[in-house]
Amino acid sequence: MLLAPRSKLLFIGDSITDCERARPVGEGLFGAIGKSYVGLVEGFLAATHPGHAIRVVNMGTSGHTVLDLKARWQTDVLDLKPDWLAIMIGVNDVWRQFDLPLQTEIHVSPDTYTRALNELVEASRARIPNIILMTPFYIEPNRADAMRARMDEYGAIVKKTAAQHNVRFIDTQAAFDAVLQHMHANAIAWDRVHPNNIGHAVLARAVLNHLGVSL
Repeated sequence: MLLAPRSKLLFIGDSITDCERARPVGEGLFGAIGKSYVGLVEGFLAATHPGHAIRVVNMGTSGHTVLDLKARWQTDVLDLKPDWLAIMIGVNDVWRQFDLPLQTEIHVSPDTYTRALNELVEASRARIPNIILMTPFYIEPNRADAMRARMDEYGAIVKKTAAQHNVRFIDTQAAFDAVLQHMHANAIAWDRVHPNNIGHAVLARAVLNHLGVSL
């Protein structure tokens, strides 16, 4: 496994990561980690590598875009001093363009998204040894669907950003596409965005496989 003993692994993102995690920091007893893939990652790390004592923290916040992450980066990431950082953001950056098309002032364009994501990585590389960029996703098999096509565009930005900064990359859309060959999208997410337990397991598996944890 890639994680060294007693490493601190922090996840940050939007509602898909959040899932009722505790405030101000999603860590601790009584479901503080939340109900997302982050909790599954924590559980499997402890079950498969109990001696490593990996510390997992959830800093997702529902409704956030990459610009919101930028506003809270110091307190919610840098001040917590993780050894590993996983960033998954972009669903709301894209979704607001479709569910609130007239409110253009809250839209995050591809150029703005690219610039902000690069700034976050640049601000973190010197202080966080290991960074993982995870693509946003839309649980829709039709790649010609307007929102799916737009999400793929933002996913490509994440992939390019990871390559430019030589940081780790997880294609969550590809993970869902593999499952969509056998299951309907409604069986994974009622709105094609917020996963049920199956969808969160898909995400957790993608993260754990990347970290070298066999399931």
